[in-house]
Amino acid sequence: MENLDINNKFKNDTSDNTTKSNFEEIKESRSEKDTNTVINNCDSVSKVNIKDENDTPVKPVAKPKKELPIEKKPFQEFINIHLIPALIDEINQRGLEINNINLTNTYRPIAGDKCWVINCEIKDTCNFWLSFEKEDISSLKSISLSKPNQKPSIIESFLIDEKRITLKLIISRVLQRLNGQKLIGVN
Repeated sequence: MENLDINNKFKNDTSDNTTKSNFEEIKESRSEKDTNTVINNCDSVSKVNIKDENDTPVKPVAKPKKELPIEKKPFQEFINIHLIPALIDEINQRGLEINNINLTNTYRPIAGDKCWVINCEIKDTCNFWLSFEKEDISSLKSISLSKPNQKPSIIESFLIDEKRITLKLIISRVLQRLNGQKLIGVN
């Protein structure tokens, strides 16, 4: 029996050594493979990046087109879509009602020359005529005012010293003229 025990012990020791050495060899082999894979992957990543940089031409980023300011839009569009609705809103906010407002190519009150005229009738308050010499908001402008059912008696230049004409500027100056004549409020 002793021989059997010695044989078993020898087998176990040999088996442990073999297992240990095989395990260590496998572990070492895997470690080397992992290191090589990481190195190879790094090389391929670098190569890919370099390849991408060389193959792909750099395209300039297209800037989004800015929308044209409303004051630069065609005259009729500016007047009909922006100015007239804004005037209506401002006058309505002051508790007044507009009976009629329109843009026509007609004769300017008092002067009688043909131009673009915004005619506005504010119910039970006044009428005003804002005239543009040309189909351009920067052209010479004039304004005439009257009480309801009366003809205008004065024509005044309008925004003659302003270099940049804006929607807000036109509206504020129309309201300023109406207010100056005590037509839409008290001074």
